[in-house]
Amino acid sequence: MIEGVSTKKELEKVILVSVKKPEESEQQVQEYLDELAFLAETAGAEPVKQFVQNLSMPDSKTFVGRGKLEEINDYIKIHEIRTVIFDDELTPAQLRNLEQILKCLILDRTNLILDIFARRARTAHAKTQVELAQYQYLLPRLTRMWTHLERQRGGIGMRGPGEKEIETDRRIIRDKIAKLKEDLKKIDRQMATQRQNRGKLVRVALVGYTNVGKSTLMNVLSKSEVFAENKLFATLDTTVRKVVVDNLPFLLADTVGFIRKLPHHLVESFKSTLDEVREADVLLHIVDISHPGFEQQIEVVEQTLRELDHKEKPTFIVFNKIDAYSFIEKEEDDLTPRTKENFTLEELKNTWMGKDQKCVFISARNKVNFQEFKSLLYEEVKRIHVKRFPFNDFLYETYEDIEG
Repeated sequence: MIEGVSTKKELEKVILVSVKKPEESEQQVQEYLDELAFLAETAGAEPVKQFVQNLSMPDSKTFVGRGKLEEINDYIKIHEIRTVIFDDELTPAQLRNLEQILKCLILDRTNLILDIFARRARTAHAKTQVELAQYQYLLPRLTRMWTHLERQRGGIGMRGPGEKEIETDRRIIRDKIAKLKEDLKKIDRQMATQRQNRGKLVRVALVGYTNVGKSTLMNVLSKSEVFAENKLFATLDTTVRKVVVDNLPFLLADTVGFIRKLPHHLVESFKSTLDEVREADVLLHIVDISHPGFEQQIEVVEQTLRELDHKEKPTFIVFNKIDAYSFIEKEEDDLTPRTKENFTLEELKNTWMGKDQKCVFISARNKVNFQEFKSLLYEEVKRIHVKRFPFNDFLYETYEDIEG
């Protein structure tokens, strides 16, 4: 290393833009922007500025109003910003107009998530799903500014009646989408066969918002080394492990994390990955209780599960990361009503959360209250197991670890 010269790669500086609608509180919008910043950091960028505008609805042409757009443009020129990220999915017209006005790369929340998914995909299944979602996102956004996906070859039978470049690109993408859908069907059939080969062991699936500690919990329960990292979407591929609690074996699946404003076509692409959720006998809904917006995250997960059309099944809410939970103690002379930020963990347990019989508070990383969690899980799996095998003792068949 040359003295005085840093070899550390400099992060790309980006700015974030959001619209606050009347029905949203300032705290909600800030939480959305904080999450967008975390997404940007996960993708390898450095958010340096946030812009928020109060509008009844986003501008149909440029998402934000003219005055705010000029403010953003001035900041871009002064600080030489090359990328702007918007906290909602932009229409093709908005994307085109913003690129022409701001003269820099414009990304929206969907595009950013797709970029992270592309970086995280490891197996053929995940890569195919991500590629399909990318092309479905790209198709309606093609303009003449896009370079060709591939050059047309000359020769007999290749000249055609003079297709326009944009029509050629659309045809290429539609062909790719059709092929990727066929590839996914083949992979799905292979995975369905894998699930059938696992026998009739009780299946438990971990579900939850992204970055709530599902993979950490999987590692502790199965004593394995599933990839876990403090970044969004650290896990894309479903991983299945055989777990034994006391003398009772069952299968445990770790699934991709959910997120608010997850594009519908992305949910569609990943439905096959989430088949583990549909076929599970028990769901463990993992919640990061240390996150200020954990209640909204619960709603997002429940809404996504409804979109998956999963049947009603036993569900435990596992409030994780209690070791990281903190609260703001109110001053004695503060007469304003207390919010959940002012509740101690013990007080939270006495609210609606603690009154739910299928609820437990743990720290997966530090194994706090872990025995109570394992006991609750054991009793539920045992109940289903005994019902499924009424005349048999517990099974001791050997199953190899299966990674989806």
